[in-house]
Formats: sequence, structure tokens, C-alpha cells
Amino acid sequence: MSDPRNVIIIGSGPAGYTAGIYASRANLKPLMVEGMQPGGQLTITTDVENYPGYPEGIMGPAMMEEFRAQAERFGTQIELGQVTELDVSSRPFKVKSDFEEWETHSVIVSTGASARLLGLDGESEVMGRGLSACATCDGAFFPDKEVIVVGGGDSAMEEANFLTRFAKKVTILHRREEFRASKIMLERAQKNSKIEFVLNQSPVEYLRADDGKLRGVAVEGTKTGERSELDCDGLFLAIGHVPNSKIFKGKLDLDDDGYIIVHDGTATSVEGVFAAGDIADRRYRQAITAAGMGCMAAIDAERWLESQEG
Repeated sequence: MSDPRNVIIIGSGPAGYTAGIYASRANLKPLMVEGMQPGGQLTITTDVENYPGYPEGIMGPAMMEEFRAQAERFGTQIELGQVTELDVSSRPFKVKSDFEEWETHSVIVSTGASARLLGLDGESEVMGRGLSACATCDGAFFPDKEVIVVGGGDSAMEEANFLTRFAKKVTILHRREEFRASKIMLERAQKNSKIEFVLNQSPVEYLRADDGKLRGVAVEGTKTGERSELDCDGLFLAIGHVPNSKIFKGKLDLDDDGYIIVHDGTATSVEGVFAAGDIADRRYRQAITAAGMGCMAAIDAERWLESQEG
């Protein structure tokens, strides 16, 4: 094993790449292990129109290629692979991937979170072609259209209300009659004249037009078993996110849903380990907020490393 690194970044995406840019410019010579989905959730997003600096918009994968190139330009060493183990029981910390093992004085975790999907056939083919897991990201693409929101929690109600700013009709599709949403969020959706509810129905198939874009969804009655079809221009999944934090369980403090708990910026429960982006942010989950946290984590790591030298 070679000498310990100053900082290892676990994961990529806007948070990881930005952390790499800032850590490189601070001459920390960071190593990044990109993970199984280099670039994160933006690699399954088509047009990104709300990130400053791209007035004409940009494709999600292309944007992540630019982030990556900028991190490499300043000296971030990027390794393919998935981190399988993090040992923070002693310093230097140990990071193990599918292929290699390193020691490091500090760690930045930016493994993100994955939107819960339905797992239906053809899901990847319609993702970004009518199917989305982020109303804030993609709602503006559906002006005066009819869209469906799948879910029954606060996030589904919030997404539905947000989408009424653009769509002429929003249907909340829920497999039960009872909702997990808070009373105030549910009432807000119920009072919105643009929102309708379809209950006791479960999505079973994505329906595609001849050009491959989503044109609707087939549903099955959870009580009757009867199948029917719902037409729509867009379908938004609001059934939650899963933080990619499995390997950190028992190592770092996580909340009840598995998000890494941070304090004083991006510090975790282990001194010298920092977290940025959707792995620690369950509220905003935007590319720009993730990038901002990546910057914060790199600065926090740099200052912490300086404090250790004395």
C-alpha cells in the first residue's frame, strides 16, 4: 500500500466532482473513486435547464462530463470502481474498492441517493422521455400538459402542487385510500383545482408511443384486480429516495432513513470524514446544492487537515 492520501472522495456527481475541483486547487491531490454510476443521478436526466451558466440548457450526462473534465484538469485522480469498505476505526483511514485499497488522512463521502423506481419493464427506456423522479428538475418541460404523480406521501403532494404551476392537470396515483402525507400537505393538494386523485390503483406497465416516449401508464385495481389505462404526457415518481449509505452503517451516524448526519457544515460523526450532496441532503436534492456542499466539504477537509499539522 502506498503512502496515505490527503483526501479520498467516495462517489462522484456534482458533489464529488466539485469537491475534487476545490481539493485539487488546494493542492491536496485528491483521489476519487467514482462508483457504479459515474456522474450520479444526472446521468439519467436529459435536459438540465436550471443550473446557472447554461442559458441554453445542457444534457445531464454532458454536464457531468464537463464537471469530471474540470476536476481532472486541476489534478483529481479518478479511479473507476465501487468502494466496498470504509474503516474509520483508526487513522489513517482505510478505503477499499473492488480492485484496490488505500489509506487516507481524510474522506469526503458523496455517494448520493437513488430515487425509488417502480421496477417495471422498460423503465430505463422512458426515463427522461416522459418519466421523471424530480418535478423540480423537469416540471417546466410540461407546460399546459397532463401529468401523473405516483405516491402518497408528503413528497408526492409537494411535487403535485409544484407541477400545477406548469401542467393543466395533475393526477395523483396512489395504491391505497390512506395517505402517508401529513394532513396539511394532503389538504393543500385536495384544495388545488388542478389536482385529481386516482386511488386503489397500482401502476403495472409503462405505455409508449411509436417514437418511444411515454404516453401513459397501465394500472391495476388493488381491490378489484381490473386493469385500465391512464393517458398522460408525463409521469413523476414520488415514492421516495434511498441514500447510498449501506457501507457506512455502523461507521458514521445515520438518520432513521439512512442519510448521513452532518454538523458544522459537512462534518460527520467521525472527525476527518465529511459528507456532501444527496447522501446528506434529503431536503433539496438539486445539482446546484450538491455542488455547493462539495465545495464546502473540500474546504472543510482542507482546514481540518491544516489543523492536524500543528
